[in-house]
Amino acid sequence: MKITNEHLEIETRGANDLINITEELTRILSESSLTNGQMTVFIVGSTAAITTFEYEPGLIQDMKDAYQRLIPSGTPYRHDETWGDANGFSHVRAAIQGPSLVIPFEQGRLLLGTWQQVVVAEFDNRPRRRQIVVQLLGMEEVVKSSTSRQSRSK
Repeated sequence: MKITNEHLEIETRGANDLINITEELTRILSESSLTNGQMTVFIVGSTAAITTFEYEPGLIQDMKDAYQRLIPSGTPYRHDETWGDANGFSHVRAAIQGPSLVIPFEQGRLLLGTWQQVVVAEFDNRPRRRQIVVQLLGMEEVVKSSTSRQSRSK
């Protein structure tokens, strides 16, 4: 069993920026020597989250609309009173969505559905530079060595 850690850094545009990171995660796995195991994706910070969905324009807008309906910005939050930064909605959205995701992999491939992408959801009310920790836990491919048997001659 082997564990490796990788780090991604991305720039966001602020609230409701949804960024597909599937390609970067696939690259990290393919550059590792691991074939079977699990990948944990964790975003550092309390105003962003990690999720999966079909990353296409209609659903991207649907997700933004859903976040606004469920946890509206522009509504008073007690956090805003404490810090005066008007991003209480960002913390609530991130807490509900969650900062991490575990994805199994087999034969060196992430086990995602055909239309399933891994997405960073930025909820803060300003652009941010985000750190993403990608931890792989798995088995390395075992390469069998060819050993030949020598026959005894009499």
